Amino acid sequence: MAKLVKGDKFPNFTVNTAFENGLTIEKIVDGKPTMFMVLRYIGCTVCRYDVHVLTERYNEFAEKGVNVVVVMQSKPETVQRDLAGGTLPFHLICDEAQEIYKTLEINAAKDMAELLGDGMEKLQAKGAKAAAAGFVHGEYEGIEEQLPAFFYVDADLTVKEAHYAKGIMDMPTVDDMLAKI
Repeated sequence: MAKLVKGDKFPNFTVNTAFENGLTIEKIVDGKPTMFMVLRYIGCTVCRYDVHVLTERYNEFAEKGVNVVVVMQSKPETVQRDLAGGTLPFHLICDEAQEIYKTLEINAAKDMAELLGDGMEKLQAKGAKAAAAGFVHGEYEGIEEQLPAFFYVDADLTVKEAHYAKGIMDMPTVDDMLAKI
């Protein structure tokens, strides 16, 4: 498959989440527009902070009838351990085999310099917010240089927007995502 573009259908993968196995994307989407944030892994401090912010602001999406789904290279048990017995208001897909990344051509950067791109200042600022919220780097999983991506699909999985990041900080913010609804 090639990179997704507006108008394509998001594939109906069968996935495992942090808390359930064998779900399909159709079941997860459940007939609602959905924002997919494809990140690195739960131990990545800024990725964990993204999950935290999405959790805090989830009701803003729910009030607009939009699902949120996060995809990570993490194992379910690593996510569960990181959440210390807590849950999430959205699905977090654990794609440790990187099937979604490979199928949708969400490539890794060739090195850490490409991963950082021109986003060092933004990364440092986000890292400071993550540290202030009590997050520290955890277990490494998957490909460290993995680039993120964002997809917004409608209720029938038609892609309304596809964004393949050029660097770790080249992603829409929660405010940007909410503005797209």
